[in-house]
Amino acid sequence: MSADVLTLPRKEPEGSIEPMLALTAPGMNQVNQVILDRMQSEVPLIPALAGHLISGGGKRLRPMLTLAGAELVGYTGNRQHKLAAAVEFIHTATLLHDDVVDGSDLRRGKAAANIIYGNPATVLVGDFLFSRSFELMTEDGSLKVLKILSGASAIIAEGEVDQLTAQRKIDTSEERYLHIIRAKTAALFAAASRIAAVVAECSEEQEQALDEYGRNLGVAFQLVDDAMDYDSNAAAMGKDRGDDFREGKMTLPVILAYARGSAEEREFWKAAIGGFKTSDADLDHAIELIDRHNAVADTKARARHFAQCAIDTLSIFPDGTARQAMTQAALFSVARGY
Repeated sequence: MSADVLTLPRKEPEGSIEPMLALTAPGMNQVNQVILDRMQSEVPLIPALAGHLISGGGKRLRPMLTLAGAELVGYTGNRQHKLAAAVEFIHTATLLHDDVVDGSDLRRGKAAANIIYGNPATVLVGDFLFSRSFELMTEDGSLKVLKILSGASAIIAEGEVDQLTAQRKIDTSEERYLHIIRAKTAALFAAASRIAAVVAECSEEQEQALDEYGRNLGVAFQLVDDAMDYDSNAAAMGKDRGDDFREGKMTLPVILAYARGSAEEREFWKAAIGGFKTSDADLDHAIELIDRHNAVADTKARARHFAQCAIDTLSIFPDGTARQAMTQAALFSVARGY
């Protein structure tokens, strides 16, 4: 896949998360209660640290995918609530671990848990939340659901390790980058969507469609996140602008700017990404080069492509409130970057 393949029109997308919020609101009340109950412990630090992140904002899109998928396929049971909580616990655990690995200062616009409570406690509470997620899976009793969610957890870990080994390697390919984000981000989106079809005992075609919806949505979501690291809207998303740059992460904006750059520009990228100290001036120059080569705009264009792929997979389901909400959520995943 060439670095110049992005030729999609750069049109501001439309989309809203509100239909998804409205669709899943009753179910999310039950999910939130499960989360609150299961994050409790006789060790006071555990709910304090977990609650710092869990109550710190975020729309809980991943558990909403499980609930929306259940609505889409007409499931009338209640198994989706505990499983959606399990999905959110997996996600929260990975965020806690990520912030330690990355040395992050901010998460959702406020001090990250590791800054307040320290790295050891943050890692251990992440482990606790993973254990709670598996507890909820086993209570559900479906080996297939357990296989899907445990498999996704392993893939996420593999993706994070792969990203770590690609860190500061300027020759990281676009293909490897996409492989990493499919693992570290999209795998949980896919699993969260797919398990709705499993509990409803849907056809293999419907199960696969929901899996692909979540997977494509997850890729689009991560592409926008990575674009925003070099965009003026980073602070609005609760991120420090330039975090990925300072950590030497090879994301698509850098990959594109490097591939399209002059020999002199490539030398800058080699020194900046390959080194362990970067200045504010380096970040300013990186943003200048990324803008010069339309790397953020083209990353967002790629995100729109994957969002549309997610929407297309829903075509096998009847049109209705759930399908429209999931369509809007896919569009919103990109629109939030504008």
